[in-house]
Amino acid sequence: MYAGDLLKRLASELTGKLETAVLLWIHDPATRDAIILKQTLTAAKNIEAATEVICSRSSSQLQYLRQIYHSKFGNFLEHDIERNTSGDHKKILLAYVATPRHEGPEVNREMAEMDAKVLYKAGEKKLGTDEKTFVQIFSERSAAHLAAVDYYYDSMYGHSLKKAIKKETSGLFAFALLTIVQCAVNPARYFAKVLRKSMKGLGTDDTKLIRVIVTRAELDLLYIKAEYLKKYKKTLNDAVHSETSGNYRAFLLSLLGPNQ
Repeated sequence: MYAGDLLKRLASELTGKLETAVLLWIHDPATRDAIILKQTLTAAKNIEAATEVICSRSSSQLQYLRQIYHSKFGNFLEHDIERNTSGDHKKILLAYVATPRHEGPEVNREMAEMDAKVLYKAGEKKLGTDEKTFVQIFSERSAAHLAAVDYYYDSMYGHSLKKAIKKETSGLFAFALLTIVQCAVNPARYFAKVLRKSMKGLGTDDTKLIRVIVTRAELDLLYIKAEYLKKYKKTLNDAVHSETSGNYRAFLLSLLGPNQ
């Protein structure tokens, strides 16, 4: 109707954090993820953020995201991961992005119990850690299966898989494994924690705040809000309201919906 590109028009009319949030929101979910990954892997070099996006997405979301990434930026997501990460962290990201995983709720209990034993042997039971086993299990198993593995691990060894990962691995590799397992067990609780972290202490990590609210808005924000209230005894809306201002605040609050 107006012979212009809406994105360019918005970019010329808006500024600052509001511009960042609106320009991300206007895309479909897979394109949003692709844009975030391109920025965090190559431009801003925020590898932790890239890891969070990759390790919290389902197998089918990642397959579609890879296609969008390639058509939008002309190169493969795997190439950018390859170039900007290293070691076991690189191995888990590449395996996680490329491996198709079952997405249903069905779990083979014996296999889950077996995986818990295998992870114990590969980690806490031995001197040093067999990272290859962790990469294999975490990249090949479904979310429902990993949640069951976490349950069996806890019942057999007296503490969660999360605790074992923290003890046996470190850095971005540990962060990737923790993201995968926490999103398998309870993704809403995981993102409630990420949001809390973005607003805690002095100053607000607006990049993180925008990323989570915008990318989860059409998926599970309702559940995230419920988890936030349960864990921090304050509504997410109230937290966002006290940490932001102006039109930027109004935009985030409109994505969050009613304050309950």
